[in-house]
Amino acid sequence: MALPKLETPTYTLTLPSTGEEIKYRPFLVKEQKQLMMAEESKSDDEMVDTMANLIRDCTFNGVNPDTCPIFDAEYIFLRVRGKSVGDKVDINLKCPDDKKTMIPVTIDLSEVEINMTDDHTNIIQVNDTVKLVFSYPLLKHTKMFVDGKESEMIFKTLEKCISEIHFGEDIYNKIDISEKELKDFIDSLNTEQFEKIIQFFETMPKLRHVVEVTNPKTKVKSEILLEGLNSFLE
Repeated sequence: MALPKLETPTYTLTLPSTGEEIKYRPFLVKEQKQLMMAEESKSDDEMVDTMANLIRDCTFNGVNPDTCPIFDAEYIFLRVRGKSVGDKVDINLKCPDDKKTMIPVTIDLSEVEINMTDDHTNIIQVNDTVKLVFSYPLLKHTKMFVDGKESEMIFKTLEKCISEIHFGEDIYNKIDISEKELKDFIDSLNTEQFEKIIQFFETMPKLRHVVEVTNPKTKVKSEILLEGLNSFLE
């Protein structure tokens, strides 16, 4: 006689990018093993692939991690992780006042949300005649990064996220622009124009959570802003 299958609870969450309500489940032991193996491998590519598979499976194929914005993917992963192994995580933070004292803090993942700044826009006016339209980075874009080099990360992500370039009334879609043309365009930006573009990434929707801490040595109270998935999974 075959063993009965165990029932897995299901939950719902609201997708930050669209407001759509989707169902999800906790990850299973076999998926937890895959996640642990990916973490032990120290391979960013393997970790991204494992996260993508987990998101796809745990949302019953309701979300495609290859096409959803990275903040959707991180939000789903955080919710799945919370329902799988618990919402409380312990991390160590450095006190801002003396920049050296480390203090343990417990974070409730169920309270962490996707937020963006009020001045965020995906349309950047480069100058009087040129503007750029951006799409959001995807989870798979993180596989482009080599050795965590920040400058390389910035430029490769920028190339992937430019959706349209407007020159006056003329609109150039990404699909019609060669890789060399796009690189040459980015290289032709001046510092002020480049800073405008970087604001898109700095203000875009992200996992953000403010933690209040008190330095045990100085008794100074401070607020620390945590951003991005890695901030909550140390």
